[in-house]
Amino acid sequence: MTRYLVVANQTLGAEHLLDRVRDCARAGPCRFYLVVPATHPMGAWTEGAVRSDAQRRLDEGLARFRALGVEVDGEVGDTSPVLAVKDAMLAHTFDAIIVSTLPPGVSRWLKQDLPHRLERASGLPVTHVTGALENA
Repeated sequence: MTRYLVVANQTLGAEHLLDRVRDCARAGPCRFYLVVPATHPMGAWTEGAVRSDAQRRLDEGLARFRALGVEVDGEVGDTSPVLAVKDAMLAHTFDAIIVSTLPPGVSRWLKQDLPHRLERASGLPVTHVTGALENA
């Protein structure tokens, strides 16, 4: 069974990511683990509001993945997506990582070169998918 770590925030429920999950499920038995980094959006937010928003996204993401018929679990992670992934990898074993970002020019994660940084830090293959904000 292939174990995928999915890292997403604002695009967690977007169709481009769900399409990738469907592709993985068609390829063979798999399970997913969602990490939603509690990253601060632009503007002034409190830590509590940021974590609450990330938890809402995680809950909605878990529901969407389960509606596809796949096994899924997840957590709200560190504000740094790299640290959030490292923390998840301490507790779980994965075969591959899927990173979902906003498009270039908009995505802070792409400006930080997140897909390549995760590949180097984890030693795992990283698939990067790009899409629009979720509709939630």
